[in-house]
Amino acid sequence: MNVVTLTLGPLDTNCYLVWSGSDGDALLVDCAGDPEAILGEARGRELRIRLIVNTHGHIDHTDALAAVVRATLAQVAVHELDASFLADPALSGAALFGFSQAAVTPQMRVREGDTVSLERADLSLKVLHTPGHTPGSICLVSEGVLFSGDTLFAGGIGRMDLPGGDEAAMMSSLSRLMELPGDLVVYPGHGPATTIREERARNPWIGER
Repeated sequence: MNVVTLTLGPLDTNCYLVWSGSDGDALLVDCAGDPEAILGEARGRELRIRLIVNTHGHIDHTDALAAVVRATLAQVAVHELDASFLADPALSGAALFGFSQAAVTPQMRVREGDTVSLERADLSLKVLHTPGHTPGSICLVSEGVLFSGDTLFAGGIGRMDLPGGDEAAMMSSLSRLMELPGDLVVYPGHGPATTIREERARNPWIGER
C-alpha cells in the first residue's frame, strides 16, 4: 500500500492519497483545503481518484470535496450518522468557522464492519465506527495502517465540544483503538503519523479510558 500525505487548508488537515499496485486507481481519505493540490498530486503520480472516504463530516475535512468530485466523478463514502453534515453548514462547522460549503450527496453510507475498496487496485479498508468527535466518526484499518481521522492524534485526541461531540463515546473509541496491534502506523487527521504503541505509552488521554 502506498500512502501520500497532503496537509491542506487553514486548519492543516491531513488528506491521504492511497493506492496499491500499478493500475492507477486511488482512494482519497478526507478532502480538505485546496482541490488543485489534491488533483495535481494525483495527476503527477498518474493516479485516478475513484473513491473519497470521509473520516467524519466536519468542513475542514470536506471543504474541497465538491470540487474534487466534479473533477474526478469519484464516489463519496461517509458514515451514515455524518452523511447530513455534507450538506448542512450548521452540522459541519462551516457556519461556525466561516467556511463556504457546497452540498455533496454521498453514494455510500457506511457502518461498523463495512469495507471500502477498490477492487481493481486490490485495496480495501475496514470501517471502525469510533464516535466521540462526531456521531459518525470512523477509522479505517488495513495492512498495518490506521487512518484515524480526528479520533486519535499523536499525543492527543479530537475535540468533543462541537455539536455531536461525546466524551464518553470518545473514551470508549480510544479504548477500542488501544486494543489494536501496537505496530499499526496511525495516520491522523491533523499532525504527524504515530503508532498505536506510541500512543499507549505517551498519549495523556489514554490513561483516562
